[in-house]
Amino acid sequence: MIRKFALFAALLLAPFFVLASPPDVTLKDFDGKTRQASEFIGHGKWTVVTVWSADCPICKAEIFHMTFLHDEHKNKDIVVLGLSIDGHANRKKAQGFIDDQKLNFPNLIGEPDDASLLSGTMFIGTPTYYFFSPEGRFVGQRIGPLTQEEAERAIESLKAGRVRKKG
Repeated sequence: MIRKFALFAALLLAPFFVLASPPDVTLKDFDGKTRQASEFIGHGKWTVVTVWSADCPICKAEIFHMTFLHDEHKNKDIVVLGLSIDGHANRKKAQGFIDDQKLNFPNLIGEPDDASLLSGTMFIGTPTYYFFSPEGRFVGQRIGPLTQEEAERAIESLKAGRVRKKG
């Protein structure tokens, strides 16, 4: 278990590329309105971006963890943003996923390339989770399933690293 967490922490804390400011990736919301990712990322809170697809069985089985994370922390220190990579042509299918899963956090829709632009890293597949600091900097990622507790621990580790760098 410790080995698994150490590997997770190493992957999370060693991103391939760190953005200096919130990403200005243009996406659409589910009403068709053009939005900037930077509208949702940073602003004094940690942001977990969950990259999902309506056809992803792991996403379907695991995304409730992000609903709980958002619900528990949105008024404090962490928010969740969903990014469907189903593409605009499959908007209705993706909207069905949001409705079926009762997602309580904002969701945008784009293409797989948008996920790469958002993080500055190569996008591998769904689910993927990107972590952004309260200032909007990309600070890590997780590819594969992620529970609420794992996300909270990852952010605590990132906070500790952030404090050490300042001191």
